Amino acid sequence: MGDHTPASGPDFGRGIAISAIPDDGVLAGQVDGQPVLLARVGGALHAVSASCTHYGAPLGEGLRVGDEIRCPWHHACFDLRSGRALHAPAFAPLACWQVEVRAGMAYVRAAAAETAAETVTEAAAEQGAAPRRVVIVGGGAAGYACARRLRERGFSGRITLLSEERAPPVDRPNLSKDYLAGNAPAEWIPLQAPEEYAAQDIALHLGCTVTALDPAARQVRCADGTVFDYDALLLATGAAPVRLPGFDAPNAFTLRSLADADALLAALDGARTLALVGAGFIGLEAAGALRSRGLEVHVIAPEALPLAGLLGEALAAALLARQRAQGIVFHLGCKTESFDGRALRLSDGSTLAVDAVLLGVGVKPRTALALAAGLTVEDGIRVDAGLRTSAPGVYAAGDVARYPHAGGWARVEHWVHAQRQGQAVADAILGNPVAYAVPPFFWTHQAGIELRYVGHGRGWDNLELDGDPAAGDCLVRYYRGGQLVAAAAIGRDRALLELEAALAGAP
Repeated sequence: MGDHTPASGPDFGRGIAISAIPDDGVLAGQVDGQPVLLARVGGALHAVSASCTHYGAPLGEGLRVGDEIRCPWHHACFDLRSGRALHAPAFAPLACWQVEVRAGMAYVRAAAAETAAETVTEAAAEQGAAPRRVVIVGGGAAGYACARRLRERGFSGRITLLSEERAPPVDRPNLSKDYLAGNAPAEWIPLQAPEEYAAQDIALHLGCTVTALDPAARQVRCADGTVFDYDALLLATGAAPVRLPGFDAPNAFTLRSLADADALLAALDGARTLALVGAGFIGLEAAGALRSRGLEVHVIAPEALPLAGLLGEALAAALLARQRAQGIVFHLGCKTESFDGRALRLSDGSTLAVDAVLLGVGVKPRTALALAAGLTVEDGIRVDAGLRTSAPGVYAAGDVARYPHAGGWARVEHWVHAQRQGQAVADAILGNPVAYAVPPFFWTHQAGIELRYVGHGRGWDNLELDGDPAAGDCLVRYYRGGQLVAAAAIGRDRALLELEAALAGAP
């Protein structure tokens, strides 16, 4: 990952006129065959790698906001001065290059040394506010991002990451996309190599089930009897897939973890037919990925037009047409009644003979631990604007966290959103709390196109469509009460970044 941007444009090693470098944008070029960005920042010239360290997107096609450059694909954010990764989904920094100015020309020379880790904020250090023992429950997006951020910001205390999974934290969005399709090898899926946790001094405990939380004693207890003391605790327990009654056959699956994906693929070895119950984004990604393997795929959903409530009819209809063109068979306005391991009975009276069923009917926040400990729970763990729960020193982030938004409450089940909340918790632990108001963002791969979405769009009452969804080129703005609340785009990456900045209130 992180190496897809081809080198093109002027050779900065041979020099570029300073007058050619924009005052408020970036100039893309190359040095020794490597893509590089040049930018004016605070009266000085800075050069950084032009490839996003997440999936290798061309940052020259992204958006500059102040001292930051934002990725056009998945909206990671980097500091143009230092190359630091500021916001997920990227964690590794951009390489920095030395810039020499001479006679009205700028010359980009050898790559600079790696930037040292940031230090804990002075306010926290002076007040002695930074804790020494941080425990994180959950090895998903939020938990991993919090641990990484703590170390990147110079935290020197103990970090304990407790995960029920048997595998280290993985790139979950890839499971329903390239991994199921067979295009992503297993070594791409971990967010980082297992040995890197030891190098970062993060104590990763796999297969670890936390059974009790004692906020008064500031302790968590695990199923094996181990007790961990904490000064600050993050509950990043995520959400669990919903299982339908009567779908207990061994060939009825859910998709949430790497183990789930591997079990499904093993069951489909030699299979011919799969039924997918539910037509949400992840389910439809999985349907397309498994169809690309040559399987006959049926999708059963109660809606007349999947995703219309979120995306609008024109965009939803275009996606459905593309999916049908792949050969996916849809049974819409229909529910499932039973599955005996061979026959799937539908509410219209028909029966499908299938080799396996994949359930994609939603998830529920995993709140049992918080509820038993007396924390405030209501469709998730209630937190304040700083992601603090009702218990002192305890935070919640990711799919399980219900936080203040637009005068009400929101709980968002997006990967990047969970990562960014985890990073916000790390900043708060280190003495730099802020009110979390970052617009949610997600992307989905659907039938050969990349759809990106930003904002809280549920409950929109009006939309503006620019372009043609059927042609794979459109931008949709969603409004509620006349106010822009979300946007979706296919092939309009820069415009979506600009709308994200507007939703965030960026200058």
